[in-house]
Amino acid sequence: MSRHIGHALPLVLLVCLASSPAAHAGGGPLGIDHPVRYDDSGIWKRSNQTALIGTLVVGEIGLGLWEGGDSRLGRTDWQAIDASLLSAVSTETLKRVFRRERPMNTNDPDQWFKSSKDKSFPSGEVSAVAAIVTPFVLEYGQDHPGVYLLEALPVYDAVARVKVHGHWQSDVLAGFAIGTAVGWYAHSRPTSFTLSVLPGGVRVGYKARW
Repeated sequence: MSRHIGHALPLVLLVCLASSPAAHAGGGPLGIDHPVRYDDSGIWKRSNQTALIGTLVVGEIGLGLWEGGDSRLGRTDWQAIDASLLSAVSTETLKRVFRRERPMNTNDPDQWFKSSKDKSFPSGEVSAVAAIVTPFVLEYGQDHPGVYLLEALPVYDAVARVKVHGHWQSDVLAGFAIGTAVGWYAHSRPTSFTLSVLPGGVRVGYKARW
């Protein structure tokens, strides 16, 4: 096991264990969940949240196809794509297991194992944003400290999702933890599993054809 995923797993396991019914107390699994004033204005608008995740997903795919997987930038980008896929599978599985009601539907943060339509825990969007930025932070952060500012993106998305009543506080913390963990894992791998199943021309990148 890589040292990166080894550092991230305790936080993920803590959040998952805290979400078991026996661990429930007032205020959700960590005792921090509570309704907040609804705010769908300014930078918190739902449209801005969807624009962020859409831009990141389209951007990582476009960069991966252009750059290929042989350069440092391309390899890191394909690690981010791997992390995105792992994040999507992980969070969707947990959503189907825990079936937590969203704060837009209830004021009680302890409503778990409800309808199959209830998918508040964990936050898939926050997890996706964290998964995408983590490989870039790990790869370039020491060389270019400004890259650490990318961590502001999942923080923003976490706050925004709570403000529009899409998630409880523990939902976004769990999403952040999962996204960071799979980002660490993807970055620790020498090759991208997604790239390995695509045509060889993708590895070279479209920029090589120009």
